[in-house]
Amino acid sequence: MSIFCGDSTRVVHPLFQTEDGGSIPTSPLQLHVGRISVDLAIDLNAAWHSRLPVLDKSNIVRTKHLLCFGAEFSNVWYACAVWTNPIARAHNDKPWLELRRFAMAPDCPPNSGSRLLKIMMGHIRRDYPLIARVMSYQDTAVHKGTIYAAAGWQPVHSLKNSDWDRPNRKRAEQQAGGDKVRWEKEL
Repeated sequence: MSIFCGDSTRVVHPLFQTEDGGSIPTSPLQLHVGRISVDLAIDLNAAWHSRLPVLDKSNIVRTKHLLCFGAEFSNVWYACAVWTNPIARAHNDKPWLELRRFAMAPDCPPNSGSRLLKIMMGHIRRDYPLIARVMSYQDTAVHKGTIYAAAGWQPVHSLKNSDWDRPNRKRAEQQAGGDKVRWEKEL
């Protein structure tokens, strides 16, 4: 399955309806969520992520845990997520996973974010029973954290932009500017 077709244009409205009741999902219940390759996750993230479209593969494949998920409907991708061990030194020795990237297509059905979080956490609980907690950082400049709150996550810490970036990081490793809120949920 691919997000691109022909001249690298996303297939949004096929000419003919499909057997699933239409060619465009109208509800997050219609999306099929499952594991995808890291390369596909990087491509999807590049197409849709609001602040950090570049995801350096060498930076994520060296982690102990790497989980990539995608959501599709009628062979068209609508969302992707990349989970790894936490990158903050204070958390990287804990049995936690961090949602490093979560990107959705502009035509993804409303309320898909929180539903996809719940489905992914179910996969994590089943496949990685030793993982005790999940976490993610919300960029307050562009998001309100609504998907995390709706999925039962808790805001546990606020970080100022000055606490986030380090001047000695390479440009590709820099994070988006702006304040962050760390959200967590026990599994």
